[in-house]
Amino acid sequence: MNETLHLSLGWSDWLHLFLHYLSLSLLAVGGAITTVPEMHRYLVSEQRWLTDAQFNASVAIAQAAPGPNVLFVALMGWNVGMNAGGIWYGLLGVCATMAGILIPSTTLTYLAARWGQRNRDLRAVRAFKQGMAPIVVALLIATGWILASANGNPLENWRQWLLTIAVTLLIWRTRLHLLWMLGAGALLGAFGFV
Repeated sequence: MNETLHLSLGWSDWLHLFLHYLSLSLLAVGGAITTVPEMHRYLVSEQRWLTDAQFNASVAIAQAAPGPNVLFVALMGWNVGMNAGGIWYGLLGVCATMAGILIPSTTLTYLAARWGQRNRDLRAVRAFKQGMAPIVVALLIATGWILASANGNPLENWRQWLLTIAVTLLIWRTRLHLLWMLGAGALLGAFGFV
């Protein structure tokens, strides 16, 4: 995250950041990670509040750290705030993004889970669960595509793509724990393979 931006954000910008994450929360079927392509479009491409490097580092650091998967959202808010002026803005960014991503989905999940548990034998509930599986898989593939494409031309980064395909097949076909693959990826990166 060497490259930083110097932003001037007004209260309406902070409100739009909060509202954007509020809307993303309801699209986060399968977790907040599935909305990474839209976050990238908004924060990097459209608003230019983060660089590609800051965006990718936010996702990578949070995914490597122990704890909830959603921590990358806090890091994105933190980085927007730091680009806007320092620690207090960083904390404001964390609050805006985390409150936005957590409030609607938490409320909806709580209510839907209670209803679904009471009505789990209904045909419509079973059909809904089965129908959501391909959507979640497609959103995860889109997330991987955005993260891998941010490092330049796929033809120049063939090793990264080869590793991505290999890990995808391992996850799909084996019961190998993800931490082993994460460790192998770290070693490959340390030795300069990817």
